[in-house]
Amino acid sequence: MSTKRFKIMNPIEISKNLANETRVNILHWLKKPDENFPPPSICDVKDWRDGVCVQVIQEKAGISQSVCSGYLAAMQRAGLLTSYRSGKWTYYKRNERIIQEFAAFLQEEL
Repeated sequence: MSTKRFKIMNPIEISKNLANETRVNILHWLKKPDENFPPPSICDVKDWRDGVCVQVIQEKAGISQSVCSGYLAAMQRAGLLTSYRSGKWTYYKRNERIIQEFAAFLQEEL
């Protein structure tokens, strides 16, 4: 198996992240955030198109803040998510380029 064409993403790290049901759910929810999360009321945004704040993800997942932050950080290190900080809030969204690259890797290499 050659991953030379897929220089940006690490298929092993992505696979490890996708082996957790909550992490898969988070990716699913972030695909259509305005449909999967309530309207923003606690964060400093009007909608979720640019990312969803950690607290909202944590509440939907029903997990502690520390576990949620750990999951999100691991998913970001694997390339599945991007984040930005605005004031006291950190927002996450899917990294569609890496997700597409991983899908291509699975289709072409496995």
